[in-house]
Amino acid sequence: MGMCMGALLAVELAKRQRHTRGRLIVLAPPIYLDGWATPWYAPARHLLYHVPGVPARMKVEEEDPFGIKNEQLRAIVKAKFARGENFHYRWVPLACVRQVDRLRGWVMRGLKTMVSETLVIHAREDELTSLNSANYLVEQIGGAKARMVVLENSYHMICVDNDREQVARCVLEFFGASSAASLGMAVEDAKMSPEALQAFAEELRASLEAGDFAGLIAKGTSDMAWFQPGQNRASGIYRGHKGLLKLQQWAADAAQAPVRFSAFGQPVFNAGMAVWPATLSAGTLLSQGVLAFAVRSGRLLDARWFPDEVALEDAYFGEALAVNAGPTELERAFEAAGVAVKTLSKPPDNEALLDLYALYKQATAGDVTGERPGMMDMVGRAKYDAWAKRKGQTSEAAMAGYTELVKKLQQT
Repeated sequence: MGMCMGALLAVELAKRQRHTRGRLIVLAPPIYLDGWATPWYAPARHLLYHVPGVPARMKVEEEDPFGIKNEQLRAIVKAKFARGENFHYRWVPLACVRQVDRLRGWVMRGLKTMVSETLVIHAREDELTSLNSANYLVEQIGGAKARMVVLENSYHMICVDNDREQVARCVLEFFGASSAASLGMAVEDAKMSPEALQAFAEELRASLEAGDFAGLIAKGTSDMAWFQPGQNRASGIYRGHKGLLKLQQWAADAAQAPVRFSAFGQPVFNAGMAVWPATLSAGTLLSQGVLAFAVRSGRLLDARWFPDEVALEDAYFGEALAVNAGPTELERAFEAAGVAVKTLSKPPDNEALLDLYALYKQATAGDVTGERPGMMDMVGRAKYDAWAKRKGQTSEAAMAGYTELVKKLQQT
């Protein structure tokens, strides 16, 4: 398995060693350097390779968009470069690009001799190398041995960009890592006893039987999400406070009977997962399927509904709801502040850090939960106390306070 130049190395190794066991995963392979951000004069590099001294002295600098479509992550990378942090190479000599070209030439020869099962994952909008690279590999290796996944919301750095979860899911499924991977959910140690996990699952069940989606999301982390498949008004990913509002609008829509889950079967527990047969009911609709919960340390990370027949729900719920899915002005300012705080030229003092933590937690998770840390955990105790002081403050007020505090820190 490899990414970018590592992907080329992985292909060449599998080809030379004639691997017959295992599987090969190739992420964003630059067979061709023909992405949309590649300058028109790039082919001239082949002439410069032969000019004495130029390959070693000429710099090829890393430039915007840095292979990242996600604007927040890209802003963090740009700020780190601006501060001169040594987290990533700022440039490479032309001699290195020459070696990549040599490697590309080796990889393109003899691909039909490969026998490894191969998965190629590539972004349609890759700015460095177009889909021609992925298509070439799949065609040359052969459709019987190779298949391709195309990502629709990333640039070159697919492992960290918007489609990173899809990349992880596809990799796990291709390797057959676990049954949970087939559900698109990561399995982790729940850090809970089996009894505590079962009791927590019963609480989730009670909320769903009552149609209490607010209670369900209150048991989750600040970025907990509910995944609903299909192509109807119920479909989508409902995440955090804003997702709760959309989820409640669907569940209590006046055009239909309220949504409930009932007829729960016997749950199956696996590490930090609970998988539960159930029936979604709404008016005349009875849709059987499976609920899957990912849990850690007494908090819900992920909840997904997998109906046996998605078409039943599509027919009943109808077309998607016409809701205002865009962020409010306050939410946009809050999200921008969350990016800006990572790019401050001067680190905040401890008091400001505690205020930032408390305001962010109050805005995204509501009132403080859990037990106050003991005396030995001084940092945890201070953070808990700072958050507890915000008890009762609305999410909107906390977002406004957080945004204002970041503005003040930017001016110091």
